[in-house]
Amino acid sequence: MVEIGTNINLAKDLLLRGELVAIPTETVYGLGADAMNPDAIAQIYAAKRRPTHHPLIVHIAKDATLNRWAHYVPRWAEILIEAFWPGPLTLILKKTKNDE
Repeated sequence: MVEIGTNINLAKDLLLRGELVAIPTETVYGLGADAMNPDAIAQIYAAKRRPTHHPLIVHIAKDATLNRWAHYVPRWAEILIEAFWPGPLTLILKKTKNDE
């Protein structure tokens, strides 16, 4: 595992290989993984000893396709996204099945 601020290219390579990276925030370090990789997700649950019925957070870039993750994005959410992303905005939306 590598701290993402140390070497962004190394962190990117690790994520693409399904590995975990440490991500510093204002208060704590988070564990990052490719949210589309079931093996990487399983590594996070194992590393944190987190029950698998407790969902993980997915961070999404402003230009990412939110519809891939959210079943429905209401207009109020789109307005908040335009105003605050990138930035500290948390949205709780019903997730898609993401089986593709």
